[in-house]
Amino acid sequence: MADIERINFLAKKAKTTGLTPEEAKEQKKLREDYVAGFRRSLQSQLDNTIVLRPDGTAHRLQRKDGKK
Repeated sequence: MADIERINFLAKKAKTTGLTPEEAKEQKKLREDYVAGFRRSLQSQLDNTIVLRPDGTAHRLQRKDGKK
């Protein structure tokens, strides 16, 4: 949760006073880490999703890229 707070702080500071080059690098790294974690979480949810059809059969979602 601290990362999100830091991202929000840096975003607000960027809008008001601007960021130093070091802060801009930190903001970029924090955002990349956040997005990567979000994608991992979403992929995990989708990997474990089971679709129930009206006829009672169940099947897992398949990835379009063919990976498991």
